[in-house]
Amino acid sequence: MARLSALREVLATRDFRKLFAVRLVGQFSDGLLQAALATFVLFSPERQPDAFKVAAAFAILLLPYSFIGPFAGVFLDRWRRQRVLVRANLIKGLATLPIVFLVVAGNDGLWLGVCVLTVLGIGRFVLAGLSASLPHVVQGRDLITANALTPTSGTVAAAVGAGAGVALRTAVGGGDHGSELILILAAAGFVVAGLLAGRIAVGKLGPSGEKPADTIAGVLRGMADGVRGLKHEPIAGRAIAVAGAHRIVFGALTVGALLLVRNTFNNADGADAALNEFAVITGFAATGALLAALMTPAATRKLGSVTWSCLVLVQGGVIGIPLVFAGAMVPSFPALLLGAASVGFTGQGVKVCADTLVQRHVPDDHLGRIFALFDMVLNVCLVAGISLMAFGSPPSGQAPVLIASLSAVLLGTALWYRWTSSRRLTPQTN
Repeated sequence: MARLSALREVLATRDFRKLFAVRLVGQFSDGLLQAALATFVLFSPERQPDAFKVAAAFAILLLPYSFIGPFAGVFLDRWRRQRVLVRANLIKGLATLPIVFLVVAGNDGLWLGVCVLTVLGIGRFVLAGLSASLPHVVQGRDLITANALTPTSGTVAAAVGAGAGVALRTAVGGGDHGSELILILAAAGFVVAGLLAGRIAVGKLGPSGEKPADTIAGVLRGMADGVRGLKHEPIAGRAIAVAGAHRIVFGALTVGALLLVRNTFNNADGADAALNEFAVITGFAATGALLAALMTPAATRKLGSVTWSCLVLVQGGVIGIPLVFAGAMVPSFPALLLGAASVGFTGQGVKVCADTLVQRHVPDDHLGRIFALFDMVLNVCLVAGISLMAFGSPPSGQAPVLIASLSAVLLGTALWYRWTSSRRLTPQTN
């Protein structure tokens, strides 16, 4: 009842509902985009035949924005974020149209890659803007509830969009024509998200004050200010580090699961069956994340963000990784599913707490660039984990020492976080 009351309180805020609508429509459209590109091997890591190609595909998808994100984040602290959300979504819609023309022409080479990465980069910029804007529409203890609700709902919206795209593509007979239709719908969805952002008052989402960012030197100074600001806010810095450590584990387990379903649970010619099984594993991880999103607001109010983060990390290390270990070595698909749910629970619990601590402890005029840096850290850590498993695991995905070491990473992170936080524990930390 307390959770429902907190949820109703957040949803009763008019500007929050407007911002929430921008996220849902935008991420649903992201799901459509992903469905349209699912047949292009470069943008579908789950279809790759070996670990090296999996790692390469993920690196191509994630790393380019990781290096420009901190620069883009400076502008989130200098431009009106409402204007950023409006214009970035509209540009995202326009940038999707060249992808349609390239698909029509059957071009799946370099130019398609450039266009897709452009749209993905703008999308990451939009998500950082949404996170930086949230404290302007929700305050106080409702912030943790909002952080639990919005990213989880956005992920669900993207999954629903992907499912709708796949269903629509099948309904129209598949092939490139289906992809073209889905891409047009995705572009329209991005435009709608931009129009929805336009319903929010221009100055409502911050940032506080107004600073020029006309030159490259100004942008570089702004990024440096963001890094220094994070150094002076150790609570936020530690929270980001913890989320990054989990993302290393998650990346490694993602590749492990792909290798298991591709090469251990199925024959070499069973790519479609492996893809379906991986979708089920992803669904269980998402279910664990949803459960964490429901539990985290109440748990942090009672225990504090640091204590709850440590508990969910220990849960992942003691329950989740051993289940994955059993699933890989027996092998056992049910154990793998339960392990995925446990690790998903850990990730979402840690991420909700980290988002909230960053929003509470970083000044508003640094918040955009910190969230861009946060996103960069998560992407780089995810690729690091993916590369670790890709180069350290046999093709079967059965790597007992490597999988067991991931448990040590989660438990060690929990111990480090508890110890470093207890040295400067303040009421705000929890």
